[in-house]
Amino acid sequence: MNKVLKEKIMEAFSSVLPITAIVLIVSVVLVPMPAGTILEFLAGAALLIIGMGFFTLGADMAMMPMGEGIGIQVTRSSNLLIALFVSFLMGLIITIAEPDLQVLARQVPSIPPMPLILTVAAGVGFFLVLAVLRTLLKIPLSILLIVFYLAVFIISCFAPDTFIPVAFDSGGVTTGPITVPFILAMGVGVASIRSDRNSQNDSFGLVSMCSVGPILMVLLLGIFYNPSESTVEPHIVPQVETSRDVVESFAFQLPHYAREVLSAMGAIVVFFVAFQLISRRYKKHQLARIGVGFIYTFIGLVMFLTGVNVGFIPVGQLLGSQIAAAPFKWILIPLSMVIGYFIVSAEPAVHVLTKQVEDISSGAISQKVMNRGLAIGMAIALAITMIRILIGIPLMWILIPGYVFALVLTFFVPKIFTGIAFDSGGVCSGPMTSTFLLPLAMGVTEGIGGNLMVDAFGIVAMVAMTPLIIIQLLGLVYSHRMKAAAEPEDTEMSSIDPEELGAITLFDEVSDGR
Repeated sequence: MNKVLKEKIMEAFSSVLPITAIVLIVSVVLVPMPAGTILEFLAGAALLIIGMGFFTLGADMAMMPMGEGIGIQVTRSSNLLIALFVSFLMGLIITIAEPDLQVLARQVPSIPPMPLILTVAAGVGFFLVLAVLRTLLKIPLSILLIVFYLAVFIISCFAPDTFIPVAFDSGGVTTGPITVPFILAMGVGVASIRSDRNSQNDSFGLVSMCSVGPILMVLLLGIFYNPSESTVEPHIVPQVETSRDVVESFAFQLPHYAREVLSAMGAIVVFFVAFQLISRRYKKHQLARIGVGFIYTFIGLVMFLTGVNVGFIPVGQLLGSQIAAAPFKWILIPLSMVIGYFIVSAEPAVHVLTKQVEDISSGAISQKVMNRGLAIGMAIALAITMIRILIGIPLMWILIPGYVFALVLTFFVPKIFTGIAFDSGGVCSGPMTSTFLLPLAMGVTEGIGGNLMVDAFGIVAMVAMTPLIIIQLLGLVYSHRMKAAAEPEDTEMSSIDPEELGAITLFDEVSDGR
């Protein structure tokens, strides 16, 4: 086995092991589940681990070099309109290719899947153009985020109440395993064109901008369609009793996800081939590496999506519904915090973001620190979500003050932390959220007899919001420590006698031959 691939799989194993252990313990202590369901879950976990290993290696080899190269080439174009059109087209294509969006679109009532997908994709494409212009024109990210989120909350006042959670969830699912590696790398490529000292700070922020677009567009779509009845059927947990049933369930679903990923990545490959024929940017050995990376990415995504959809959705549904119907349903709050803390490391796009943050910051912001901050944010998000579902708190009562606080923090933290924080929100809400946490929330809502559209949906929005605050608070701590580290040097200089300082300066001048 490829040594690097083996390392990636072992990293994935260490990431997935905690959440697997938690589910197994809960299934024994709190919610006894059929042996077939547990076997299906373990098989899904195995596929998830191998899939994550292939995907992260494929993203390193193909998606990130491709995104960075396109970002550099686009911004070097002499015709800005063509460059922006290419950015829009790429945003449109990769969003349509995002598997998470396909899953969400099939669960939204009253609006057909394809109009919803195209609306979200157009939002990403348009805001990717704005993000590229922001980087080139050196517009502060915080200003644009305040303007657009203000527009989001104003428009949400006119959208149907049952449609608002879906709109906010759409902003999270669009930044998934296909979209994130490309957009993150594109941000680095665009920022590298600038030679000023602040270019590094602006290398992040594209994902955050591309998360706002779908929310705005879907809110407008909800107003246009004005769905009169928004109901969604709960996920039906299949009966799995024997090992043969487990094998058949995976064998039946694997070709489906293979076709889905193939059609999704096919559009990206066609675009890349056209880009290479026009620009001639990549050499033969680079093309060979990118080609192998595409194959790894395809294998990884197929295995990952099959594992989480077949193995994790039934378990999430069962856990949520059975615990919520029990007298000890409040245990969902601490349990969800533990699940959230560990499940974030199983998101494939999180590995891409943390690695890129460590590379861009030259190790000043390590992967370990980022993972810890995102894990804390996810734990808080799930705790608040469970409280909201159990008590029946409207989603906007939490989102509005949360986003206001996050936007206020942008004026007090280093700029690079603002970009990283708002990018992290979209990255955390990936396939694990839509295929395990959303079914968990739907099961809880079903168990207490709540409204699935109002209560269960919105969990992606919560997961996307809390990292914005946690990572920026981490930025405040980082900034404070940097200032504290610089103070002893200033104190040491101020303690030197002025005459002694003059003698030192004179000595330096003599030594320099002046």
